[in-house]
Amino acid sequence: MIEVDIGTTLGGFALDARFTAPASGITALFGRSGAGKTSIVNALAGLLTPARGRIVVRNEILFDAKRRINLPPEKRRLGYIFQEGRLFPHYSVKGNLLYGAKRADTAAFDRIVALLGLGNLLRRRPGDLSGGEKQRVAIGRAILAEPQLLLMDEPLAALDAARKEEILPFIAALRDAIDIPVVYVSHAMEEVVRLADRLVLVDGGKVAASGTVEALTSRLDLRPLTGRFEAGAVIRTVLRGHDKDYGLSELAFPGGRLRVPYVNQPLGTPLRIRIHARDVVLATAPPSGLSIRNAFAGKVVEISPDKGPLVDLRLDIGTAAEPVMLWVRITQRALADLRLQVGSPVHALVKTVALERPSPGGGRGLAEAHEAY
Repeated sequence: MIEVDIGTTLGGFALDARFTAPASGITALFGRSGAGKTSIVNALAGLLTPARGRIVVRNEILFDAKRRINLPPEKRRLGYIFQEGRLFPHYSVKGNLLYGAKRADTAAFDRIVALLGLGNLLRRRPGDLSGGEKQRVAIGRAILAEPQLLLMDEPLAALDAARKEEILPFIAALRDAIDIPVVYVSHAMEEVVRLADRLVLVDGGKVAASGTVEALTSRLDLRPLTGRFEAGAVIRTVLRGHDKDYGLSELAFPGGRLRVPYVNQPLGTPLRIRIHARDVVLATAPPSGLSIRNAFAGKVVEISPDKGPLVDLRLDIGTAAEPVMLWVRITQRALADLRLQVGSPVHALVKTVALERPSPGGGRGLAEAHEAY
């Protein structure tokens, strides 16, 4: 496990953060700028010394104020990826990758080079690389140092949209191919949905909530932190079918199947998909004669107490054994006209064209999942 329980004061800012996370996969620290995310990561790295508390990674105590334990950064065996690659300009890509490597392991080197798509870049120098290429080299260098934990502080923040799309699949592939836990700092929910297994919401120096991405993104009470306009539920699915004639794929989840634009992945691949609350339509009777291909029977489990023109509802479209939460946003007038209340049976309709492209997630063995859609 990763255990963090720290507190300190930084000028007028009070940091008081507590959370635990599995020592595997990606744990995202998400929140607005200035929420305290980077301070938590710097405390993990040993770049910031808290006034109180304790930090433990894989049973190794990195910091314990009461026992006066505070390992220096170089003794913590952590990799740190910053917003900029911070490569050595006078070294080639290969030289940067090998810098700090624990051992001369050709097989490990070749594997990381292949996973990050760096084979054609080894002789280049950083000045000849794009921003996305530099970050891939920085990630490879950190992994080859064999850290027990990898810290990534908004590694895509300095990249444009095209470069972000270039590097995201590589990070997703690494998540499933290497046994190194990652703490990933971001204020972009689309990155969290595509990459993270666990989510820690940070607000005003405190941890507001922590849990799976699916659980936290479906909670109405966390809307101010997860983002109201871009709000939506995250659902874990498995790729079960292809309809190449019509360019569609089918994703199965407990309670139904989603039709989405074609996903170029093998059947059985676990995928996550985000459905925006604004893209769901409700009906009180089974629909017919519609172009919408996704319709799911469910029931209302929560209604937000909002007084404005819009209201948010949470539906369960899963099974009794495995609930699946879906977030819906409708007008107050529609709520009244449909006479909806907690427990009301409904049918949720989702346009196929409104669905975000699925992201590999929820399982191992996706080393080659580079999302070629």
